[in-house]
Amino acid sequence: MNERKEIETLEDVKLLVNHFYAKVREDDMLKDIFNNVIQDRWPQHLEKMYRFWQTVLLEEHTYYGAPFVPHANLPVDSAHFERWVLLFGQTVDLYFVGENARKAKWQGEKMAELFLSKINYYRGSSSIPIY
Repeated sequence: MNERKEIETLEDVKLLVNHFYAKVREDDMLKDIFNNVIQDRWPQHLEKMYRFWQTVLLEEHTYYGAPFVPHANLPVDSAHFERWVLLFGQTVDLYFVGENARKAKWQGEKMAELFLSKINYYRGSSSIPIY
């Protein structure tokens, strides 16, 4: 059993991101969606996710971008987001405890909720997401 700890460093963020996306890449519901979009750019995607979560959890501002836009046209629905949230929460809970662990799970849930809402909006609209 892993000794759970606080998320305090970039190395902690990398541990979370690496183990979470390893689960995603093997998950029957999510793997094809992620692999079809990311293809051979996994190292670049992981680096971007390190910066995103480093900014959110450690308040070290290394991520600059529009996180929704790359997700706007994905072939996903609520079941995909529920699975993403489940895997993310399980990964956080496996390795971490404390305030930043709670923050990570809360932020993941809120992002999933917002992204699903926006995807559904853009599917029924002639508008396109702004970069």
